Amino acid sequence: MLTIHRPLADDSGSVLVDGDRLAAVAPYEELRAAHGERARLREWPGRLVAGRHEPDAVRLLQALYWPDPREADELGGGPLDADAVALTDTRRGASARRGLQRMLGRGVTALAGPFTLAPVRGAVRRSGLLVGPAAGPLAPGARADFTVLTDDGGCAVTVLAGRLVHRRA
Repeated sequence: MLTIHRPLADDSGSVLVDGDRLAAVAPYEELRAAHGERARLREWPGRLVAGRHEPDAVRLLQALYWPDPREADELGGGPLDADAVALTDTRRGASARRGLQRMLGRGVTALAGPFTLAPVRGAVRRSGLLVGPAAGPLAPGARADFTVLTDDGGCAVTVLAGRLVHRRA
């Protein structure tokens, strides 16, 4: 299905997504005129940009423990040194998933690696985030990975391979 993603704060770069790829990058009016009959429209508050790259992902996911919200009273809400917490592979994988969710909530679409711990590698693989260098500019034919940043620098939306994976409430 074709989808036009239109940033409301700046219409210099709307995108047309076809499956997991960017089919076009152009001003909204051009995309709507060419594809409006067939494309679903999503409008977002903010500026549409290529996703963020997290260069410190190995440390954030392997050396830190991201507590479950149910552990907040005991451990607090922020990440802890993983060595200070007794971690099984199951608990380490769950921590990595929570850390990845926080990254998606910041507009991250690519991570620096490599990841040496199997539970972390599995969580990263299932997340759909790319491991490698930062993505280039948004261009037709590229994988549909992007984010919409609000005026305050927050992330309104993160899209990976054409799938909406984070949306700020």
